[in-house]
Amino acid sequence: MFKIISSKMLCENISQIVFEAPRIAKSCEPGQFVIVRSDETAERIPLTISDYDREKKTITITTQIVGQSSMKIASFKEGDAFADVTGPLGQPSEFVNEDIEEVRKRNYLFVGGGLGTAPVYPQIKWCREHGVNFDVVIGTKSKDTLIMEKEFEAVAGEHYFLTTDDGSYKHKGVVTTVMDELIAEGRHYDVCVAIGPMIMMKFAAQTALAAGIHTIVSMNPIMVDGTGMCGACRLMVGGEVKFACVDGPEFDAAKVDFDGAMKRMALYKTEEGRAYLKAKEGDTHKGPYHREA
Repeated sequence: MFKIISSKMLCENISQIVFEAPRIAKSCEPGQFVIVRSDETAERIPLTISDYDREKKTITITTQIVGQSSMKIASFKEGDAFADVTGPLGQPSEFVNEDIEEVRKRNYLFVGGGLGTAPVYPQIKWCREHGVNFDVVIGTKSKDTLIMEKEFEAVAGEHYFLTTDDGSYKHKGVVTTVMDELIAEGRHYDVCVAIGPMIMMKFAAQTALAAGIHTIVSMNPIMVDGTGMCGACRLMVGGEVKFACVDGPEFDAAKVDFDGAMKRMALYKTEEGRAYLKAKEGDTHKGPYHREA
């Protein structure tokens, strides 16, 4: 059992839970995810780690209420517990395993949108702890949907740029508007990391790549079971079949087929669509773990 330390609603339909997970907290890194199960009969849900504390041996996850399982998770209170949690899963952010002195020579631009704000946080936190220069742009629909503002201000300070689609708070516009402004000011970035809705990542990547910035995107929005067995997170990267949960979730944005991935996401939502994809994709429909079984 994984005891819940705290549980709160960040906005109307987004909850954040901190729970005990000593082994995961000891080894996890930014970019990775866990699979949680609220009780013994519940489905397994992959959720990106939005913070961790090695000393307190805790993990933080942030989830949007979209169905029965996420509603059950959001209803948990202090003292409750998950039936089981598996992780850390997926590949860490690429800078984690690189030579730290080389990483410190770069300027990073982090871009987060909506729920994607949460997994950006451990990345900027890691950068600050390791002396890496960065700016971070966060976009949300309105002030009412903004999450984790105080946490970002504490870590990023004047390097934190917030924008709302409707202009109800701070800057008015989408994340690419702010990106364009920062680049026009003469700010130099070597790497951009974008996490959020697929359409946001597509256009954030286009903006960064047009400016000659190496860009990484997280494909966690397309994961379903997180084990490489369901085939939901199959995508084309550089003309090769990849699975976000096994090979990612982070990939080189210049190689990701965003349009194909978004079309596939829409098809996967229906039983007929899943049958079509299974017939069309054959042996590559499901991940490597499934094929080895």
